[in-house]
Amino acid sequence: MAANNNDEMTPRPASTLALVRNTLDGVEVLMLQRTHQAAFLPGFYVFPGGAVDPSDQHPELDEVITGHNDTSASALMGIDHNGIGYLVAAIRESFEEAGILLAQTSQGEPVSPSHPLLANARLPIANGDTDLLALCREHDLKLPLDRIGYIDHWVTPPGPPRRFDTRFFVAAAPDGQTASHDGEETIDHCWLSPAQALADHQSGERLFGAPTLSVLRRLARFRNCDEILADAMQQTPTPFPTEPWPAQRQGDIVSVAPGQPAYSEVRKLDPRAQGTAHAEIRPGHWVQLSDTVSRLTVPNPGMMTGPGTNTYLIETDEGAIAIDPGPDHSDHLPALLERLEGQTLRYILVTHTHKDHSPGARALKAATGATLWGIPAPADGLQDTDFSPEQIPVDGERLQLGTVSLKALHTPGHASNHLCFLHEQDNILFSGDHIMQGSTVVINPPDGDMADYLTSLNRLLGETIEWIAPGHGFLMAYPDMVVDFLVSHRLGRERKVVDALKNNGPGTLADLTPHAYADVSPALHPVASRSLLAHLIKLQKDGRAAESDGTWQLIR
Repeated sequence: MAANNNDEMTPRPASTLALVRNTLDGVEVLMLQRTHQAAFLPGFYVFPGGAVDPSDQHPELDEVITGHNDTSASALMGIDHNGIGYLVAAIRESFEEAGILLAQTSQGEPVSPSHPLLANARLPIANGDTDLLALCREHDLKLPLDRIGYIDHWVTPPGPPRRFDTRFFVAAAPDGQTASHDGEETIDHCWLSPAQALADHQSGERLFGAPTLSVLRRLARFRNCDEILADAMQQTPTPFPTEPWPAQRQGDIVSVAPGQPAYSEVRKLDPRAQGTAHAEIRPGHWVQLSDTVSRLTVPNPGMMTGPGTNTYLIETDEGAIAIDPGPDHSDHLPALLERLEGQTLRYILVTHTHKDHSPGARALKAATGATLWGIPAPADGLQDTDFSPEQIPVDGERLQLGTVSLKALHTPGHASNHLCFLHEQDNILFSGDHIMQGSTVVINPPDGDMADYLTSLNRLLGETIEWIAPGHGFLMAYPDMVVDFLVSHRLGRERKVVDALKNNGPGTLADLTPHAYADVSPALHPVASRSLLAHLIKLQKDGRAAESDGTWQLIR
């Protein structure tokens, strides 16, 4: 089956340019705030950028560019042709959106801040009345493409209203030129240190998309523009995968497109693209994920469990470790015991005590004598209160078995007793329900806590993780991007909650849910109202909202 080739599945080429400058306090980067009416990332802070236009690939651009030709630019980006278009688009978008033009005179000098084209040519370029080729010819300018470093590649996953195949670049802003937002696509601009931008993200002061955050973390490593550009010239980014991959589904060979849930897993398990991996979760079937890790999914599919709960087995020369035995399911225990025949199960680890994850631990322990690791259920009576671990790990504690070490990470939010376990040799994070595939995690007060959840997500960025093995779904790649997306999504929802309070409050949960979750099916509003309550409690802790007799209002 061929991959769908409609507009949703075909990302449009685009460029983004991070403009940096040196200050007495270190490097700053220019950020633009997108209009709140934008179809894509409304209200978010971004670098100047946009889609590659036909004019950016005009064959006569060779007359006015230096430092690259299309062959070298395409080789830099790992594509066959049209590499020049990405670089030229980065310069054009910077001029259109920020008023900064990366161009040089015939003497090799940067465009002067007093050059009339800075004031007079920006709008005609933005309106398509002229293009960079005509502008450079008229003013005898060159576009120095070798002054631009290529630093990242990102393809928007399926789902958003627009999809882009975006190349990220960095360049030093010309001295003296003044940045300004255009007042249409962008409504604000600021120069921020990368560290300040990241702090603003974590506090919710400003919203940033996942790829932007990845670039900001890279920029934050350096003291000045020269270091940033030198690193960019030496470190070519790994191309983001864009080709479909063959896999098996219900006995047929299908083509799995990038961004689909199974994509990263089938590429990892079948690197030669022979169609041997499965693009479906098959309860009751073992899947070997690495030399030491395998997965067995419980046949308990549902709205809250997706295709079923994943149990992971780590096998070493000194015995085995099971993670999340799931519910006490009659078919699951025999399958686990059959796999364990001839070896000793030493430990059973439980990420949290929701009833689709921990009850199976009792029967598995009774059959094997393994030691239980985990945190007991809170005393609310809603979870698996019969779970009685022999070892209650503290945050950062390690379990060593043979050559495998697992690091326990306390990650409250979805549940107050939630743990993730990091396989430090394979760099696989067993995330339980802290990170799920295909849906956001329900944060259900009082045990669920939105502030704790966001803090727990952000702390994962300090760990060395290559893969996320969720409690439900396939292996997930690009863990930092996954975390950044989840945090940005939650903070974006928080903005909608604030808007609902501002425009439709004071109100009860029933009053506010249709406004804060207008983009969610009304059938899901009962579940959404619980997440709404979690957001409201966080705003209350932040001193921004107050509640009286079930009615919420915004206080700042």
